[in-house]
Amino acid sequence: MDSAVQSLTRSGDVLFLMLGAVMVFAMHAGFAFLEVGTVRKKNQTNALVKILTDWSVSTVVYFLIGYPIAYGINFIISVDGVISAENLLGADQGYQLVRFFFLLCFAACIPAIISGGIAERTRFWPQVLAGAIFAGLTYPFFESLIWGQNSSVLQAWFTGTFGAPFHDFAGSVVVHSIGGWLALTAVLLLGPRMGRWVRGKSHAIPVSNIPFLALGSWILAIGWFGFNVMSAQSLSGISGLVAVNSLMAMVGGVIFAVVATKCDPGFAHNGALAGLIAICAGSDIVHPLAAFLIGGLAALIFVYGFQWEQETLKIDDVLGVWPLHGIIGTWGGLSAGIFGYKELGGLGGVSFQSQLAGSLLAIVYALVTGFIVYTIIVKLFGFRLEQEEEFRGSDLSIHHITAYPEDKVT
Repeated sequence: MDSAVQSLTRSGDVLFLMLGAVMVFAMHAGFAFLEVGTVRKKNQTNALVKILTDWSVSTVVYFLIGYPIAYGINFIISVDGVISAENLLGADQGYQLVRFFFLLCFAACIPAIISGGIAERTRFWPQVLAGAIFAGLTYPFFESLIWGQNSSVLQAWFTGTFGAPFHDFAGSVVVHSIGGWLALTAVLLLGPRMGRWVRGKSHAIPVSNIPFLALGSWILAIGWFGFNVMSAQSLSGISGLVAVNSLMAMVGGVIFAVVATKCDPGFAHNGALAGLIAICAGSDIVHPLAAFLIGGLAALIFVYGFQWEQETLKIDDVLGVWPLHGIIGTWGGLSAGIFGYKELGGLGGVSFQSQLAGSLLAIVYALVTGFIVYTIIVKLFGFRLEQEEEFRGSDLSIHHITAYPEDKVT
């Protein structure tokens, strides 16, 4: 009877995590269509192929290298390996395999996030190589420090120094902040797109397709409930609080963005994403009303942060991934250390100092590793399309076909 109950419990966990993995996998279609709707028509095919290729390469490198680095579980095994073949394929009913699938979806977010910032001017294979390094090495090492096999040492330091471990339930910092700050290094090394600034004067490049942009946002928002809720990684750990907090943060982001921008559709749909990014860290410990405020403030950070980035700093970050994922991911880590306190309706067990230290650590780590990786790629392979290729568009220059081939038929 006990073995039957254990088997049923494990089967439920496998199914639960697999459904979460599929939902987060679907989010990559959201990344793709968000980029397709934002870039010009001559770069839409590239956005779709780039996201799918990054996903595929990330799967291989995370399976072979990244997951073992993060969690010490190696799938290249013998009978007497880290996990016996019997356990891997039978006794745990493939739980570690489906857990790899779920956590792969997080790792693959890193190149997907970066893709939006460097759109319209990047060579294809050098960026695929950079994404492979980040998904296979850079991200998994940081993941191991917060969630994985090396977390006990760092979390013990946070607890001993500041009174509580660093809390990031679903990756505001571990995934989104890391991805956004890595993207900043790539955007700075690439420089702006042709024509974005002329003699120091800003010439904004309009988005190509609002419906596609909105579709991308909707797909991401729906999949995000798998991203957050299924981060429990077992049926016994599931929390309705996480689901409702995710919802409240999302709608807070939409409402604040719509009011602040007088109904701008691009900011409205990115406001939803801002709220969801910010709530990842503290979704399991804050009050729903706090989640609404966290999401609303995140939307304001994006609205004014994007304008500051583009017009004051003159950084041509096409989808605004640095403010959206980098800065708001950092805000998510900090907000867990503010609204997680019992005095503000949270469940407690957090320290603002720990959240601040962990969030700053992520920024420094991403900036240092990002500049190292991209500087080497620039030196060895080149990173940017030639001027003529960029003018023609990456669809024709790289893929030799446009997003609308029928339009070329005479």
